[in-house]
Amino acid sequence: MDKHIAPVALEKAYRLINHGPTVLVSASHAGVNNVMAAAWCCALDFAPPKLTVVIDKATRTRALVENSGNFVIQVPTVAQLQLTHDVGSKSLLQEPDKLERAGVELFQIDGYETPFVAGCSAWLACRLIPEAHNQNTYDLFIGEVVGAWSDTRVFRDGHWHFEDANPELGSLHYIAGGNFYAIGKALQADTDK
Repeated sequence: MDKHIAPVALEKAYRLINHGPTVLVSASHAGVNNVMAAAWCCALDFAPPKLTVVIDKATRTRALVENSGNFVIQVPTVAQLQLTHDVGSKSLLQEPDKLERAGVELFQIDGYETPFVAGCSAWLACRLIPEAHNQNTYDLFIGEVVGAWSDTRVFRDGHWHFEDANPELGSLHYIAGGNFYAIGKALQADTDK
């Protein structure tokens, strides 16, 4: 594991996705690994921490999640713009070498069978909470976050520090048609009112 990766307390795990980034969803089952991009991922609950993510019926990742009962949500960086686009627009069903062609490097964290994508700024290992109606009707998956980690160069002490980090570590925010924004400037509201 990279020297910059550190555990995040589960009670702060929601902060890793609360700013609305595009995420990468990784899953594995029966020797098959896959990674896809998802623009619709949201924190759902604090204790235990939960999140939602939309995973379309047409994706290979969905079958891997449903069969394994586990997945990892990652926050890709600006440096991973092309990788994020490629894994989000190509299917493992049509391109068996999709991950290799996109330059995806996977790694493992002890105690977790699902692969993690190297180079991201945050990782949330999730256990699927099966909700057949939501999954079949809305493609909406609920995960309980069972482990969380961050790249300490950009997330530490329970907070993002984009303003102090290399811009290449910024998060991506998908718009449409291959267009993304990187996270912007930090703004502070008056909290004493």
